[in-house]
Amino acid sequence: MVNPMSDETSSRILDEARRVIAEAKKSGITIRLMGATAITMHCKQFGRLLFAMGRHLSDLDFMGYSREFEKVEQIIRDLGYLPRKLGFGASASLHGKRSIFFHPKQDLTIDIFYDRLEMCHTIDFTNRLLLDDPTITLADLLLEKLQIVRLNEKDMIDVMILLREHRVGDGELETINVDYVSDTLSKDWGFYYTVTTNLGKTRESLSRHDVFGVLDRKDISDKLDRLRDTIESKPKSMRWKMRARIGSSTKWYSEVEEVVR
Repeated sequence: MVNPMSDETSSRILDEARRVIAEAKKSGITIRLMGATAITMHCKQFGRLLFAMGRHLSDLDFMGYSREFEKVEQIIRDLGYLPRKLGFGASASLHGKRSIFFHPKQDLTIDIFYDRLEMCHTIDFTNRLLLDDPTITLADLLLEKLQIVRLNEKDMIDVMILLREHRVGDGELETINVDYVSDTLSKDWGFYYTVTTNLGKTRESLSRHDVFGVLDRKDISDKLDRLRDTIESKPKSMRWKMRARIGSSTKWYSEVEEVVR
């Protein structure tokens, strides 16, 4: 068995995530961990497989509320982080939707988004940050990964471990809320197309990793089926249907701007 704490850098990043979260709670500020670090923290049983598959942590991503923007920034500064600038010289503190900080002693970057994750597709967190703690919800962690148009192997690994660890069903408590996922995608064909394409890619990737046993593969495969079937069966909006007629012949996603990190 691989010890999840055997990776020194990843262990340090997890500890730092807990430190940031604790300071925010102490000040009554709502921020939630996202990304691979959140998945590692949330997967206490199967998270060890991330390291066995060569998946290591490198930075921290958080979601917060824009109404607490100044308080969040102050906490991060008080923890020893310095602000970085967004691409094209725009000040991160003036951007309002995203801040990037760097800790010179720890050589660690923190990326903070506010209200929405606007990448290839947009995920709205306006009413969702209180549904789980200390991370965003499992369903949002899943969508955060599956909204990536150019999904890479490490992201597929994250999805597989997230699915292996948790049930797919109703509600948010230790559950990937399939109703929320399917409802979100039923309104946006582009988002639906990217997610369902990536579910297929993840299924193909599953066979490439020998750390999974027979039961692991069946469990993940069954959950991929449950997600796909529920997404497909969900009634679609008129906007979704109209966009579906155009299909992928026209770009269905937003290009992600590279930022200085």
